[in-house]
Amino acid sequence: MIVELSHRIADGMITYPGVPGPVLGVHLSREDSREVYAQGTEFHIGTITLAANTGTYLDTPHHRYADGPDLSQVPLSKLADLPGLVVEAGDGRAVGLDAFAGLDVRGRAVLVRTGWDRHFGAPAYFTGHPYLAPEAAAWLAGQGAALVGIDSLNIDDTPPRGERPAHTILLAAGIPIVEHLTGLSALPGSGFRFHAAPPMVAGMGTFPVRAYAVIP
Repeated sequence: MIVELSHRIADGMITYPGVPGPVLGVHLSREDSREVYAQGTEFHIGTITLAANTGTYLDTPHHRYADGPDLSQVPLSKLADLPGLVVEAGDGRAVGLDAFAGLDVRGRAVLVRTGWDRHFGAPAYFTGHPYLAPEAAAWLAGQGAALVGIDSLNIDDTPPRGERPAHTILLAAGIPIVEHLTGLSALPGSGFRFHAAPPMVAGMGTFPVRAYAVIP
């Protein structure tokens, strides 16, 4: 079974306050294509202008560090066909070490389920969201997690300006981050494979992904 874990990208949608929504357009309409192709043959070629942090997206180390691997340099082995683990956030905004007690996260895609995705597309999504506590991020890095994801606005607390400890710790350790996941309640605690590969864009640190899980 394949489980969808991504939000749909639509014209004008707002993923994060201050980040412009995507603009969808047309390079070649079906009507105009009739002048290019044989009779009865038509195509549509669309365009999209979007900020890289739109919808469900991946952060690579280059997002935080100028010399870190970018979208074209992070190997697929860090982004696809990873053994997955769902961690329940519990009560409170900060997801701390208690949520990970007794778990083996080495080499796994660790997906933190907060349930905050239920607010996606509404003003409530932008304030008071759950996030990963710095000590939990440090533990995940130390334990060798392969990737960390969350179904919330940000893996760090916002809107405070300044440090972003979870991003700083995880990306320094070469651990990609997936934010704005959805549908994690459809997954078992473990026993699935996680996929979240973006296009190979050189010089960029983030990009939307079609995140999904495969359950045997």
